[in-house]
Amino acid sequence: MDGATETIRVPANGLEFVVDSAGSGKKLALCLHGFPESRFSWRFQLPLLASLGYTAWAPDLRGYGHSSRPEGVENYRISHLLRDVAGLIDAAKARGIDEGVVLLAHDWGGALGWLFVLNGVRPVERFIVMNMPHPYLFARGLRTWKQLRRSWYIFGFQIPRWPERVLAANRAAWIARAFRGAAIDKSRFPDEVLEVYRQNALIPGALTAMINWYRANFRNPFRGLAPAKRLAVPTLMIWGERDVALGRELTEGTGALVDDLTLRYLPDVSHWVQQEAPESVNAMIRAWLTGAPVPEHPAG
Repeated sequence: MDGATETIRVPANGLEFVVDSAGSGKKLALCLHGFPESRFSWRFQLPLLASLGYTAWAPDLRGYGHSSRPEGVENYRISHLLRDVAGLIDAAKARGIDEGVVLLAHDWGGALGWLFVLNGVRPVERFIVMNMPHPYLFARGLRTWKQLRRSWYIFGFQIPRWPERVLAANRAAWIARAFRGAAIDKSRFPDEVLEVYRQNALIPGALTAMINWYRANFRNPFRGLAPAKRLAVPTLMIWGERDVALGRELTEGTGALVDDLTLRYLPDVSHWVQQEAPESVNAMIRAWLTGAPVPEHPAG
């Protein structure tokens, strides 16, 4: 399969999404990024997924990059975001990519992914989640001082206008620090990579939209979800242990909530796991999707 990546525009849920696409298979691998990322964060995984026979899509999610950016906090509620994911899957199906879905997700995308598969919004054959715990375990963790200290920025994002000014200052220097500062292998985030994220953040209205994900879902992000519901979808969880925002303890108990769970830790990798350790992450994804034993240790 051709692993070359092209950028396309996909209408879905009344919006237009800019999507990096690779491969031409009949199965969809849909990749959901987090904050303050973009479709660019899946650049190492799209060729792999294409080589495995998938059509791989990595969209800029609502409000990010050059995808549609509706105004108003209320337009970033979880219910709208989940319909976006459903709309993208429906759009792929309309294009003949209709033989099943693998959902890959990281950070905020992981939160969407968990809620999507737990609520059965659309059929998903397999779920791969990176550095985002099951919502029940995340909600439990937020009742501890340890996790509350890690999640301090969520409270700061509730202040009107101030976070946008801070994040945009000095050509979005905070955005660059969020990646390189938290990374363990800082060589994975050279200036040219950071420049992509800085430029995305500086698009007029982008930072407000990105922060509105937090504002819209601050009070009750898991509304409508049975908190201890078990998940039947086979799940691969990959976790960078040196995550400054989410503690490893948030993964404890996942096996009791997922029927078919494969959990792998990367001990010297940060929150930005698929960008910082793409060789290891890709080796795990390849093995899991092809039925081979999933390696326990980094690939090098």
